[in-house]
Amino acid sequence: MTTYDTRADRAFPDTDTLRAALELACRAPSVHNSQPWSWRLGESTVQLFADWTRHLPATDPDGRDLLVSCGAVLHHALVAFAAFGWRTTVRRLPDATDPDHLATIEFAPGDADQVDLTLAAAILRRRSDRRAYSASAVPPDQLVALTKAAGRAGTVLTVATDPAVRAPLVEAITLADAEQRRNPDYAHEIYVWSGTHTRSPDGVPAANAVTATHYGDLAIRQFATPAIEVADRASGAGALMVLSTSSDDMLSRLRAGEATSAVLLAATAARLSSCPLSQPLEVSTSRELVRDEVIGGAMVPQMVLRVGRPRSRDRALPATGRRMLDDVLTAWPART
Repeated sequence: MTTYDTRADRAFPDTDTLRAALELACRAPSVHNSQPWSWRLGESTVQLFADWTRHLPATDPDGRDLLVSCGAVLHHALVAFAAFGWRTTVRRLPDATDPDHLATIEFAPGDADQVDLTLAAAILRRRSDRRAYSASAVPPDQLVALTKAAGRAGTVLTVATDPAVRAPLVEAITLADAEQRRNPDYAHEIYVWSGTHTRSPDGVPAANAVTATHYGDLAIRQFATPAIEVADRASGAGALMVLSTSSDDMLSRLRAGEATSAVLLAATAARLSSCPLSQPLEVSTSRELVRDEVIGGAMVPQMVLRVGRPRSRDRALPATGRRMLDDVLTAWPART
């Protein structure tokens, strides 16, 4: 095990706490489970960096998914440290000379409350559940709770319950799916980043991909060699929602990732199934359709989410693989 210099005169977690919290953080969702992040330890800080060597240019041409993924791992880290009794202060984009330096986390001792513990436990249970959901609607009070979770992260969550709002969102998903299917580079990325065994350190395993191409009118992204057979495809789409920000700079995308994590963990804590749907925002024409026809043109869509009540017959999905912590963590040189 790698050890780190954690001086007693600094408010800083010990080695075991650092490793446990960051291992939890790295359970965050990312585009095609690419995990495009790295961590570095300062003398009294934890620093998050984007790893552009894991960028998927055909799927994510403008890097939106990569930054949203990094925002999700940042929020997961804050949740994990809170559960271990550490209050955190975050400086986002702290170095104007290094755009890959996304955040610096500073620490102060604190006390974990029940909310902290519940959300940290949700990290371990959360899955990107691509299966059909129950036909029973998500209760309105739970939708309100998810909307509030997004709001606390500085974003707006639009729930597409109105058919006039849902229809253009479904259309945008269909358009994006068709556009990407025509792109051979995209097909190659899907082949490389899916169909892997559940013990692989990255990518979408076959055991977490579905054979369904649609749930009713909702198109489902296809991955290589899916292993989950879906018999009833007439319904089960669940509730669709769009997470948006007031602008579209790096900070907005990072905060959108934090909000994505907040909504997904809140949904998991409420015993709901969920899955991020970045596909309609990866293609410019479908993204514009979402912006103009779903959220009214004043905000920038950053993520689409599918949330629903799980079907009683469905078992828990296996956890997808993750890279070893030492592959994404660089320690500050120890003092001599």
